[in-house]
Amino acid sequence: QVQLVESGGGLVQAGGSLRLSCAASGRAFNTYTMGWFRQAPGQEREFVAAVERTDSSTYYADSVAGRFTISRDKAKNTGYLQMNSLEPEDTAVYVCAAAMHSPFAGKADYIRASQYIYWGQGTQVTVSA
Repeated sequence: QVQLVESGGGLVQAGGSLRLSCAASGRAFNTYTMGWFRQAPGQEREFVAAVERTDSSTYYADSVAGRFTISRDKAKNTGYLQMNSLEPEDTAVYVCAAAMHSPFAGKADYIRASQYIYWGQGTQVTVSA
């Protein structure tokens, strides 16, 4: 079982930055896809970003591309989501997740929430206008 714990959320003004962390139990997480999803009140869960298991590819939702950066430090068994130029529309609970994908998977697979089998509890990000 892979356990994921997010941290780093908080309140920030529009235009500001936050860095979210995703701490994973054990080393197995480093062989998985790592993804970030978010959900705002009254909204459906939304894909944010993902990094392929070898860290060779990253994927971003159009709404965050150019502003957010996903990464991980496998030695620390920790993933990150650097969020810059934050907007009020970014307000949501951000959740870290892990999935297993084949080497032939494409973006359509990485953005599907149903592909992810391990989920954290989430961390709240609030961006004020």
